[in-house]
Amino acid sequence: MQAAALTVVVPTRNEERNLPRFLASLPRELPLIVVDASTDRTAELAVARRPDHTLVIRCGCAIAEARQIGAEAARTEWVLFTDADVVFPPTFFLRLARQLRDADCVYGSKLSRDTYRRYYRAFSQGQRLLDSLGIPSATGSNLALRRRVLLHVGGFDRQLVCNEDSELVWRVKRAGFRTRFAADTPVYATDHRRLRRGRLRKTAHSLLRCMLLYADLLPPAWRASDWGYWSRQRTD
Repeated sequence: MQAAALTVVVPTRNEERNLPRFLASLPRELPLIVVDASTDRTAELAVARRPDHTLVIRCGCAIAEARQIGAEAARTEWVLFTDADVVFPPTFFLRLARQLRDADCVYGSKLSRDTYRRYYRAFSQGQRLLDSLGIPSATGSNLALRRRVLLHVGGFDRQLVCNEDSELVWRVKRAGFRTRFAADTPVYATDHRRLRRGRLRKTAHSLLRCMLLYADLLPPAWRASDWGYWSRQRTD
């Protein structure tokens, strides 16, 4: 992957614990934009650990707006959206470069090398199934988009506080752009707090909201609410 082709965008909120592993897995020549809403030393740590090719934007905003701000600040053809609680395997960017050659949107899985491996694999199998049915099932931890395509469809829905990744890719697909599920290009989760709070609860929360969003049945008042689920994570 050439540095001139892709910018990595990561929204952060109190990721001081996770950030060192994330940064260590990221090629130093790639531009990185951190959109930070932290009250800890996440922003300072990003600059200290990666002083070159790193831009930190302070913004106390929700995740969809943070991703959009990062995308608008990028100047490369491609933008890779991810999260600070993952790491990239050594072959990730080589595999991604191959996937980008004839696509407008490429999304992969999030797996685990330690706990909850079966859960993450099952989620990946669900992504594969939905892809075979023509329904993209993207995760914001592993989502690459042509920047012009992102802007063409209007970007992320800034009202959404979760599931903004899936909703965006559905609009990309419906607009006629080429989407691809890259099953062989995963990232690996390093923080499983949400799963420790309950796998069934997390799955039900995501499935219900995504079904309502996909069918355009989610009431406007609910778009700006995470139903109390994600907000509790900020105190962990």
